[in-house]
Amino acid sequence: MSAERVNPPELPPPAGFSHAVVATGSRLVFLAGQTALDADGQVAGDTLPAQFARALANLLTALRAAGGAPADLARVTVYATDVAAYRAHARELGRLWRELAGRDYPAMAVVEVVRLWDERALVELDGFALLP
Repeated sequence: MSAERVNPPELPPPAGFSHAVVATGSRLVFLAGQTALDADGQVAGDTLPAQFARALANLLTALRAAGGAPADLARVTVYATDVAAYRAHARELGRLWRELAGRDYPAMAVVEVVRLWDERALVELDGFALLP
């Protein structure tokens, strides 16, 4: 896969995301929404950072099972039940992202939702990747 991160100088410098990703490859992988579910199907973690780390790890597990790597992510959407809390933890969430997925950021959005499928879930991530 070839992924070109595009961050035009006319837009504010991105922090923890890319404004656009031009991706070329031969396999498109759609990743279902992942929350902080453990192997028993229970939400793991009581804090937003703990759940974010688990949800991202779950997303990356699905991606790796499909033959991809974090750098192959072209788009990720984060659904949070409390965007103010997400912003308050942004520095820690960014650190967790870098530890788990590196610095090749996909195009991203954070969307506040009333609730997620599992009532204990605070955050869910979905996205797609383009594999070679």
